[in-house]
Amino acid sequence: MKARLRLAGIVVLLLALVAGGTFYWNPLWVNDRQIRYHLWRAGVRSEVVNAGGNRIHYFEAAPPDGTPGKPLLLLHGLGSRGEDWAPLIPGLAAAGFHVYAPDLLGYGRSEKPDLVCSIQVEEDAVLHFIGAIGLGRPDSAGAPNPIDLAGWSMGGWIAAKLALDEPALIDRLVLYDSAGITIHTDFPRDSFVPTDAAGLARLMAMLMPHPRRLPGFVARATLRRLRSNGRIVQQSMDSMDTGAGLLDARLSGIRQPTLVMWGMADILIPPAVGETMHREIPHSVFDGVAGCGHLAPSQCAKPVLAGTIQFLKAQPPMQGGEQMLPEDAR
Repeated sequence: MKARLRLAGIVVLLLALVAGGTFYWNPLWVNDRQIRYHLWRAGVRSEVVNAGGNRIHYFEAAPPDGTPGKPLLLLHGLGSRGEDWAPLIPGLAAAGFHVYAPDLLGYGRSEKPDLVCSIQVEEDAVLHFIGAIGLGRPDSAGAPNPIDLAGWSMGGWIAAKLALDEPALIDRLVLYDSAGITIHTDFPRDSFVPTDAAGLARLMAMLMPHPRRLPGFVARATLRRLRSNGRIVQQSMDSMDTGAGLLDARLSGIRQPTLVMWGMADILIPPAVGETMHREIPHSVFDGVAGCGHLAPSQCAKPVLAGTIQFLKAQPPMQGGEQMLPEDAR
């Protein structure tokens, strides 16, 4: 009996050492597994589809009550992936939406082709994705069946451009801390691909108003991941810097009911940009999230989720107006 207990103790110790070593050497891998496990527990599926000849990974969540749910497509930002929508996906599905959150071309677990993933290339890839999973097709009576579309940062640029280029496909539009119009910045061009701890700290300060100091082993793992995505991120940045596809002169052409939601402490894309978009997009609604930065959809998920659902479910659609969501609502 004592021998068995001793053996069990050794096994437990070895497992603890393996788990601790895995977390130390690759904490982001462990974190990814936790995120995906919680999504799975919430009924969110991880899927892959061939879209326009490219392998696209996506998360999908249907309403838990078994109803079809209105399709809602979520487009992430630069250097991001579908997992970054994890704080919102289950709540949106519970509110009655059939949610799709793809990894954009070149990002996450989607295919990484040897080409520059410009805004136009990404828009084309999203259209291929929409077609591949059967969204936007007319119903049995031939009536249009548009989807709701939300985009965050670079994903907002793609979403707004898609709403302009394919207006019959999009019913309502949500833009979170969106890129897409001329922005004058003074941060270095390589800010999104830091090579050392100081550069990582500067990036974190751009993305959130009160960044926490990362433990050394987490910072090193984060730098490794950023380096692995460095080519696509830098090429995307270079493409956007050319100004191709900027929407300054086109925003007034958006006809869909639109929610512009912004972290009011966003340093990367300041709230003034969101206010400009709100003025230019006819009858748009503006929601500011007090105290939140560029990562509002993940770090301030509670007010972002509530404001998004309120807008998407409003009948008749909300038209115009501004509101401030308090920081203590997170």
